[in-house]
Amino acid sequence: MGVQMYPNRATAAALFTILALSFWDDGASGFSPIAKSARQTKNMNDQSNTSKLLSSPTTIGTSALSLGSNVNEINPIKAGSTVALITPMTPTGKIDFPSLRRLLQFHIESQTDGICILGTTGEASLLTMDERKSILDVAVQEVKGQIPILVGTGAIDPNAVKAMTLQAIDCGCDASLVVTPPYIKPPARGLINHFTTMAELGLPLVIYNVPGRTSVDILPATIAAAAHEHPGIVGVKEATGDVSRVSSIRSLTTDLATPLLLYSGDDSSQREFVLEGGDGCISVTANVAPGRMHEMIMAALRGDKEEAKRIDDRLAAVHRDIFCEANPIPAKWALSRIGMVDSGYCRPPLMELAEEYHGVVEEALRGSGLL
Repeated sequence: MGVQMYPNRATAAALFTILALSFWDDGASGFSPIAKSARQTKNMNDQSNTSKLLSSPTTIGTSALSLGSNVNEINPIKAGSTVALITPMTPTGKIDFPSLRRLLQFHIESQTDGICILGTTGEASLLTMDERKSILDVAVQEVKGQIPILVGTGAIDPNAVKAMTLQAIDCGCDASLVVTPPYIKPPARGLINHFTTMAELGLPLVIYNVPGRTSVDILPATIAAAAHEHPGIVGVKEATGDVSRVSSIRSLTTDLATPLLLYSGDDSSQREFVLEGGDGCISVTANVAPGRMHEMIMAALRGDKEEAKRIDDRLAAVHRDIFCEANPIPAKWALSRIGMVDSGYCRPPLMELAEEYHGVVEEALRGSGLL
């Protein structure tokens, strides 16, 4: 199921100018002139103040040109199994780029349907803007045009969300995953304003609802209102574990020109979520079992309940025990145990998996045939 950019009036005017001045060549952003013009006309202040928004700023707008001829293209996000990718690190806490490249190639080989990078599982809140840019550059180099790149850009401060989304655009990514702002508990009208404002930046947006972490539950009616207000809102990651949300959201959005993509964010209920009419999952389990997750979700999308259950049942212990401590602690240890990364290091205040849980996770991996 495809999605597309939705330029506003300012963008249309800028596009006209660009076409009239066909000799014009910015030669900087590497992204479409449409999106760049929209930012110039609507977000000049946001760009000029980016360095003030986050503790470690980075220069945006120069990365994508050198990464390939397809960086200007938006690769539609789609139904299927999207991995909530970890960020591999060395034992000293630096980004482990060789392991990151190995993981990305692992997902290409395993037919993973989407990469969700720099989300909760990727320890995004513990990364600087420079580190984010370096990670996104590697992802674009390795998988752009082969697997859609969905980037977590959510934060408590809307200015930080804007800065991260603009960076994702300039790096050549395909969509943003924006969580409900945690802790401050905005009202429904504030959530609608937040998501539509971010969608206006020009990158297709997936709303992320995870009240267990944010203390904010964006209800189906609020999701529907936001989606009706801005066509750049293209999907929802629903992590409540309540599969009835699928029918609730569907019933309120039947008149949308393009149906929302509905992803489960709860590994233990994702099969039922898809069988109820969802489009796929954004999965932690897919870090260690990407091929099986793809096969299971494809079976569920076909309506093959028996095959989906057969595959999912064998992964049940992984779904459970990969959360024996806070995500992504067990997932990173599991990946190190199966030899996909060199270290299970997590940045403070997270820690590496406690020794008492090593046997728990190893047993889950063995029981699922992953060791």
